[in-house]
Amino acid sequence: MSFTLAIVGRPNVGKSTLFNRLVGKKLALVDDQPGVTRDLREGEGRIADLRFTVIDSAGLEEATDDSLQGRMRRLTERAVEMADVCLFMIDARAGVLPADQVFADILRKKNANVILAANKGEGRAADATILEAYALGLGEPIRISAEHGEGMGELMDVLRPIANTHAEKAALDAPEVDVDVGEDDEDAPRIPTKAKPLQIAVVGRPNAGKSTLINKIIGEERLLTGPEAGITRDAISVQQDWDGVPMRIFDTAGMRKKAKIQEKLEKLSVSDGLRAVKFAEVVVVLLDVEIPFEQQDLRIADLAEREGRAVVIAVNKWDTEDDKQDKLKELRQSFERLLPQLRGAPLVTVSAKTGKGLDRLQQAIMRAHDVWNRRISTANLNRWLVGMLEQHPPPAPGGKRIKLRYMTQVKTRPPAFVVMTSHPDMMPESYKRYLVNGLRVDFDMPGTPIRLFLRDQGDKNPYKDKKSSQPSRLSKHIKKGAVERLSLIHI
Repeated sequence: MSFTLAIVGRPNVGKSTLFNRLVGKKLALVDDQPGVTRDLREGEGRIADLRFTVIDSAGLEEATDDSLQGRMRRLTERAVEMADVCLFMIDARAGVLPADQVFADILRKKNANVILAANKGEGRAADATILEAYALGLGEPIRISAEHGEGMGELMDVLRPIANTHAEKAALDAPEVDVDVGEDDEDAPRIPTKAKPLQIAVVGRPNAGKSTLINKIIGEERLLTGPEAGITRDAISVQQDWDGVPMRIFDTAGMRKKAKIQEKLEKLSVSDGLRAVKFAEVVVVLLDVEIPFEQQDLRIADLAEREGRAVVIAVNKWDTEDDKQDKLKELRQSFERLLPQLRGAPLVTVSAKTGKGLDRLQQAIMRAHDVWNRRISTANLNRWLVGMLEQHPPPAPGGKRIKLRYMTQVKTRPPAFVVMTSHPDMMPESYKRYLVNGLRVDFDMPGTPIRLFLRDQGDKNPYKDKKSSQPSRLSKHIKKGAVERLSLIHI
């Protein structure tokens, strides 16, 4: 996962010009008039082989009230806190202004990695400003020209160690997924340890009770909660031993429909939550019992399944429900109908306020993690495949019979299987679903994402696609006549 670079500075120092150069497109408006950029704009930046996410921010103003400039400043400060590294730009032609001193003090407190860049540094006119920039206390300034592309090499040299450090940290935090398996591998799942705890992401719509649930799990009010929606904005991780199992739990911001997201800050929060899903092994989709299975809930659950993560559905605020039996029956029916790709996934009712149902939630998480790590031997798979073929043979599209030769498991976390077959491109999706559903039922793998790949062994056949020319009916007579004439000549 790439790091995030936030470009900040006074208005009209060239932030949007540098943003356009880094992303390679003119995405941000550029004008001599200060204050053109008001929102946060995100893009994929690139310098040579270095890849990262770059954020263009509004110009820092000294206003702190609720005016337009004040709101723009708060938004920019928020982007600085969320970014991995901050690029503070000054105008080399205008020199170091008193406002630059103020903003430099703010940046030192809000972000550990601050890079100072003196833009518009082409020519000798900027020499004096470069010396003045040392007084900001942000280290050696980089002399760049966003308009002409000067100084990009020096910027890359400064960003390279940060990128390497971020990549190493991401590699340590990232879960082991798509693990290759062999015949000698143990069937037992990988046990979470202190060094590699079980990573859980709690996701859902705003005000579903995610932070309240995590506070109840860890036994203290560590995360801010309240009746207002949208309090949590960062993806905050909390490490805790839950019934003796080391776990790292990610609290994420509430995710709404894209059309309902108006604030740029909320967009950053949602994207941060989506990244937390990729770092998780088990994703707990938290629903509100009053309005369960809304469209956004279904999208969140489908995202977790497509990322290949184990999924647990938790229905919160169960203490407010009066008719629990009928409601639970309704929830299960809706779950089976609306999320068929997660058939059999655990559905648990909890109350984050009272703590009721947390033991069932912990058991469901461990069960989902166990299934996610499931290993099935090749012998058992092929015996199972024979039975499935006898029960329902594959179709023969276009008169071509599809032969399924053998099957093996190639990966876990999530389980992935390969079936060697003829004409894999002609296999209908309905038959693949038939095999996947059979795997879920017969090998006790409910709810976990299952990957099924079809491969053709025909390329190993040396006679494949080799056309033999059929002799015509006349050719044998021609050859026979030629032999007879040859024998007469010899006589």
